[in-house]
Amino acid sequence: MTLRDEMLDMGRAARRAAETLRTAPPERRTAAIRAMARHIRANVDPILAANAADVAAATAQIDRLRLDAGRVEAMAAGIEIVADLPDLLGQELARWTRPNGLDIARVRGPIGVIAMVFESRPNVVADAAAIGVRSGNALILRAGSDALGSARAIHAAITDGLVEAGLPAEAVQLVATADRDAVGLMLDGLDGAIDLVIPRGGKALVERVARDARVPTLGHLEGVCHTYLHASADPAMATAIVANAKMRRVGICGATETLLVDRACAHALLPLVVAALPGCELRGDDAARAIVPMTPATEEDWSTEYLAPVLAVRVVDDMGAAITHIARYGTGHTEAIVAEDAGAAEAFLARVDSAIVLWNASTQFADGGEFGFGAEIGIATGKLHARGPVGPEQLTTFRYVVRGSGQVRP
Repeated sequence: MTLRDEMLDMGRAARRAAETLRTAPPERRTAAIRAMARHIRANVDPILAANAADVAAATAQIDRLRLDAGRVEAMAAGIEIVADLPDLLGQELARWTRPNGLDIARVRGPIGVIAMVFESRPNVVADAAAIGVRSGNALILRAGSDALGSARAIHAAITDGLVEAGLPAEAVQLVATADRDAVGLMLDGLDGAIDLVIPRGGKALVERVARDARVPTLGHLEGVCHTYLHASADPAMATAIVANAKMRRVGICGATETLLVDRACAHALLPLVVAALPGCELRGDDAARAIVPMTPATEEDWSTEYLAPVLAVRVVDDMGAAITHIARYGTGHTEAIVAEDAGAAEAFLARVDSAIVLWNASTQFADGGEFGFGAEIGIATGKLHARGPVGPEQLTTFRYVVRGSGQVRP
């Protein structure tokens, strides 16, 4: 059988599974999600063994790839939070009656079959599976070659959970090959089987999906996230937030990549903040370097997602200049302001048009789990169809159910 035939078979099986998921009782979807969590915990040893082999063979981005017992437990716990979320399928979003007596309801339902292409994060398999089942969507997942062994081990546990709950194993499928041609077939839609493609990975992957997909896509750009220290920022709070936003985990899309400091507080605040960033390379503009020694920043630095212990630093005249910088160089992902002045903070939150804006909190809270979604399958930076963390609600659509009593249109 050719790769194309195998992929078309997966598409047909996913379409059948999607119909089963859509019409299954909510209790069965919930039971399946809980069973997934149990089977992940029961298979922690084979999951970690597969991950160790992936890590040993990897050449870059080890932190994103690496699992340990704590991360596997967090994976299972996140799935259980998804199981506790309300089942949205069949929810009436609105209902009204027309003068002619037609009763019209807008009803929430799943999108259908979702293909997801991701790179180095094996936990995406578990997150996507839980969110897919909760929202009634069948999934076809394709992991990057560096995470394929880990993805297979996690997927095996997911499959066991689905089957235990009486749902088809094909509700969550994993492309078994690292052959890049499989991605092209998915982007082509598998003869109409796929309704939506979601890329989760680096800039090259997202650009390829946006360029080549013949079906709708939901993706995010790079996470060039900013933290702005307003003149009213509390020094202790600012120091703690910047250190966390940059250094907690440097390889995630919510890590701050550019620090903007108000000129009115730069001389007092910047040395304190820099002292809290040991091991971080700083690249600053002339004003920042006049206060603290650091590498000169280039124009490219302002638009770079480092995913590394590197931070660009710019001194700005005021909040307006900070917002102008974000609008020019940002990717619409996540921006934060640290300020004691509530009026200034609210103005920042209103004027910055990114998917997530925060006041006095680390940009590393840009995460579906931290939003109470249990998990996420990405941070959408576009404005259609979803924006911000993508959880179960963001993977639903709606249709209209019209009830009549014999009406005909004149």
